[in-house]
Amino acid sequence: MRPEEISGSDSTEMEFFEHALDWFAENEGYVPDLIVLLYPTSPLRRTESIDSAIETMLAHPEADSLRSIKKCSEHPYKMWQIEDGYLKSFVKGEKRCDTHTLSYHLLPEVYIQNASIYITKPSTIRDKHSATGNVIIPYIMDETESIDINNPPDFMLAEMVIKGERKEVNVI
Repeated sequence: MRPEEISGSDSTEMEFFEHALDWFAENEGYVPDLIVLLYPTSPLRRTESIDSAIETMLAHPEADSLRSIKKCSEHPYKMWQIEDGYLKSFVKGEKRCDTHTLSYHLLPEVYIQNASIYITKPSTIRDKHSATGNVIIPYIMDETESIDINNPPDFMLAEMVIKGERKEVNVI
């Protein structure tokens, strides 16, 4: 169990990782080869994906970590910020300022971490003081396995998929 001071909503992966590594070293005399973090908010993650991600990480000794990702359904070039009451592009394009008007197929392919499978080496935590390090392997997952429950509509979608009743879901 994590101590209360690193169990809050503002607690970081680093705090958890450091605590777990310290606990295992002090109580078990053990240092794991890898730390595999599986968030409980990803209930549709398959065991085959976990095994495959671990195998991928082990096949890349140069890597500091692995993060599961999915292709973005909402492109950052189409996002806005409000500044002084006016819209400003969140991400400026390299060659032009109106990337928000481009078709998706003309934009660079981007991915977002999906909070499903994160793997880190203990040396990345200890030596680089980072949960990811600099050399991060992507592990691409599909939309279904990437369902991350953070709100009631996410929960309803996961229930529908589990029951095999997946329907079109309109999100406003």
